[in-house]
Amino acid sequence: MSARPEPPRPSRRSVLAGGAGASLAVAAGLQKGASAADLPLLGTYDVVVVGSGAAGMTAALTAAAQGLSCVVLEKAETFGGSTARSGAGIWIPNNPVILAAGVPDTPARAAEYLAAVVGPDVPADRRAAFLAHGPAALSLVMARSPLRFRWMEGYSDYYPELPGGLPNGRSIEPDQLDGNLLGAELARLNPPYMPVPAGMVVFSADYKWLALAAVNARGAAVAAACLARGTRAALLGQKPLTMGQALAAGLRAGLLSAGVPVWLNTPLTELYQERGAVTGAVVTRDGTPGLVRARRGVIVGSGGFEHDAAMRARYQRQPIGTEWTVGAKENTGDGIRAGERAGGALALMDDAWWGPAIPLSGQPYFCLAERTLPGGLMVDRSGARFVNEAAPYSDVVHTMYDRDPTAPAIPAWLITDQNYRNRYLFKDVAPALPLPADWYGSGAAHRAWTLDALAASIGVPAGALRSTVARFNTLALSGRDPDFGRGDSAYDHYYTDPAVLPDSCLAPLWLPPYHAFRIVPGDLGTKGGLVTDARARVLRADGSVVPGLYAAGNASAAVMGRSYAGAGSTIGPAMTFGYVAARDIAAGAP
Repeated sequence: MSARPEPPRPSRRSVLAGGAGASLAVAAGLQKGASAADLPLLGTYDVVVVGSGAAGMTAALTAAAQGLSCVVLEKAETFGGSTARSGAGIWIPNNPVILAAGVPDTPARAAEYLAAVVGPDVPADRRAAFLAHGPAALSLVMARSPLRFRWMEGYSDYYPELPGGLPNGRSIEPDQLDGNLLGAELARLNPPYMPVPAGMVVFSADYKWLALAAVNARGAAVAAACLARGTRAALLGQKPLTMGQALAAGLRAGLLSAGVPVWLNTPLTELYQERGAVTGAVVTRDGTPGLVRARRGVIVGSGGFEHDAAMRARYQRQPIGTEWTVGAKENTGDGIRAGERAGGALALMDDAWWGPAIPLSGQPYFCLAERTLPGGLMVDRSGARFVNEAAPYSDVVHTMYDRDPTAPAIPAWLITDQNYRNRYLFKDVAPALPLPADWYGSGAAHRAWTLDALAASIGVPAGALRSTVARFNTLALSGRDPDFGRGDSAYDHYYTDPAVLPDSCLAPLWLPPYHAFRIVPGDLGTKGGLVTDARARVLRADGSVVPGLYAAGNASAAVMGRSYAGAGSTIGPAMTFGYVAARDIAAGAP
């Protein structure tokens, strides 16, 4: 990955640039006017961490374990950030959880796979650092917090056919955690993106089967097990947490035990520098600016810029905005911009952790199983298929953007029939039940008794849609998709229906009414940010280090480059490089 700063792109929304401009003006005023050193001193710590997601809290937990004093500064009124909203898959090869479960992973195999997935865009020493330190980071988290983890058996690496790929997967997720461990602090946990059904305890790995509960015996058994867990927890007086809620709560519990304070409602304004080194953070606390000094270093783990319209307009391909992301609303690039002003270079700013999303009222819905289950296909605005619908979600959106300038694919449309709707859960709508009226009112969903009428409703050529569905039906009945390779990879078969033959992710559309769902480029967060080295130190454009400044998580340019190795490729590296940063600071402490 180059350390060369990316040139600014002229924005077609010049009005949006005001937010970023105002931020720069504030920063310039601080530097040229009253000195930050004259601000009230709010505290002095060995390590100052910005952000309370997986990167920040793992960094703080590690710093405390090294005997360093630490504070976590959080912009939001809640802790956990996007981590708390997530499914909390964690991709860390050779970790102790998967090795204990018998997963046949090795350092050499993982290195071969990551090199094949990422390619030369990310320096080899940074890839090696992730693989070398990831297992130790996870071990520290388990030793210093109540968190335990489960292997997501069968959730394939995203490119299992590449050298070193594992069709049964390397991903793990948090085990069930009792929220009572947090006491009153539980009320300050950022809510999940989608709440778990009432009375149930659901793991990420369960959703594959819950989608099939109406038509598959194992799906029904998993649903019953989720309900049994919920019933048991209620009888024991527990507040059961799973997925991102468990991960964020468990890390916070570890910080409570370690005596690490987390200051909520404390946004970062600027990084404080003395003689070229970052030695603190200027923040706003209780509405008043103040300075938090860092004796050893500052770790920026403040997330991406997915909710900053000006930055998205400046750096990313159009169409784009802030309404299609499921990242935490506070992620507006504060740490990235502050790090850049401190001298840090940026990379990967045009990219994100993409995934096809349905733009529902209130918040988008990030599609996983729905686009992969048999009996559905995606078309562009010409009515033609253009992608393997079951491919890794980031690849699908990259294809949408690549195609859109010449054959518009934003929005695209997910086309299904009533047979599909009768069999499978869609989002949280049970099979055969009607979809919410506001889905139709917003234009996110359409329904018609013929393909021609559906085509007219969504604005694609009727003849083209009929031809596309006819071709797809022929391929589905044959069990092969030579057009786009759907079903060729083991990954394609994760969110599918084992009862459908000859291929579990291919089925014809035949039963009216037909349905169409608007698909836009959603994301879990942006993946561009501050360029860092194998020690998580922020680098300048010339490759030199910004002394005292570290970054991890989505505030840094991703170690995954433009790809996505497996479920949890965001959180696994975020935790790892938070750990690496804190260890590096400790190693350099006098």
